[in-house]
Amino acid sequence: MLNEMLDKDLVEITDKEPQDWKEALKVAAGKLVEHGYIKEAYTDEIIKNVEDNGPYIVIVPGVAMPHANAKSDNVLGTAIGFTKFNKSVSFGPDSSAKLFFTLAARDPNEHLKNIGELSDMLMTDGLIDKLMNVESIDGLKELIGSDK
Repeated sequence: MLNEMLDKDLVEITDKEPQDWKEALKVAAGKLVEHGYIKEAYTDEIIKNVEDNGPYIVIVPGVAMPHANAKSDNVLGTAIGFTKFNKSVSFGPDSSAKLFFTLAARDPNEHLKNIGELSDMLMTDGLIDKLMNVESIDGLKELIGSDK
């Protein structure tokens, strides 16, 4: 799955320090916007969902899975983007993330499939800790054994 994200240029490992979680979500969605998978308005939908429902997108400590409605008109294609910040982004007390896997899906079935595949990948023993320590695209390629 990470190889596919690399192939599609949907990975960003950044030293940007967003002022807040809203800015972090905009950065995390940037590659999906750049490559035409989503419109910028989709990021606004994600932000509104977090404002309305709390930081439910932080699925485990350190890992966020930003997404909004699977039937959004602002989703143009199905993909997952990966952004790693060097510093944790706070979503409130006891809720922060460095790893952002932004989901975009054209329909609910694709959305659920993405969530399932991403969850399976993240349950790989030690992967989250290794991703937390990656400092560059080359480091990520080395971690996943990519020769691209």
